[in-house]
Amino acid sequence: MNQADHIELITGPNMGGKSTYLRQNALIAIMAQMGSFVPARKASLPVFDRIFTRIGANDDILTGKSTFMVEMMEANIALRNATKNSLILFDEIGRGTATYDGMSLAQAMMEYIDEVIQAKTLFSTHYHELTDMEEQRPGIFNVHVDVREKKDGIQFLYRVADGKADKSYGINVARLAHLPSAVLERASDLLQSYEIQNQSGSYQPSLFVMEKSSPAQHKIIDLLSEIDADDLSPRESLELVYKLKKMADESLK
Repeated sequence: MNQADHIELITGPNMGGKSTYLRQNALIAIMAQMGSFVPARKASLPVFDRIFTRIGANDDILTGKSTFMVEMMEANIALRNATKNSLILFDEIGRGTATYDGMSLAQAMMEYIDEVIQAKTLFSTHYHELTDMEEQRPGIFNVHVDVREKKDGIQFLYRVADGKADKSYGINVARLAHLPSAVLERASDLLQSYEIQNQSGSYQPSLFVMEKSSPAQHKIIDLLSEIDADDLSPRESLELVYKLKKMADESLK
């Protein structure tokens, strides 16, 4: 970021490293300011008066504050107290409410920071519509956490590159969490329908009857996906067959 840059807008999939990137930059700023070494061949950092963060998701039910209310209160502290010499870290502002509500709040906050506060800001989001602000405001620019698409999913590269992300890859991350295949297939179909809706302006979800899958069957699939058949000895192969047979019998009970 140069002196004219105020906001670095970060897009990319969950688990791609956006929140880690925000945290590490805050730590680097603190380390540099206390006179410590930082993990770089060369670094030129300003002196920050304060660091404001809105990262993670937590509530305060004891005092009647929801997750979204806590998020808004933390954002308010930054917006009211930050100066042009501050560092602001906002992680996925607006995710706790309806899509258009959250997107509107996120954009309004970025505009306020850019015009009024002019603090150095790292702002991560899943609202890809916000990336268009780079073309409207010279103080905002896009970066993204990089991934590589593979036949069986995605590979997280854990590096930050220039430009905006073109996808969120939420279903891919859900697949890594081993959600039932029926849920993943249905989500993929719905995603295509939503994308068509955005292009045509109308949406009609396809009819779908979802059958409940057996947890035992998922265990069998997970076990098979973790096995390298070429590395099994004859004895291990036989033991695997017995184990799969036992699991299959239990799934039918």
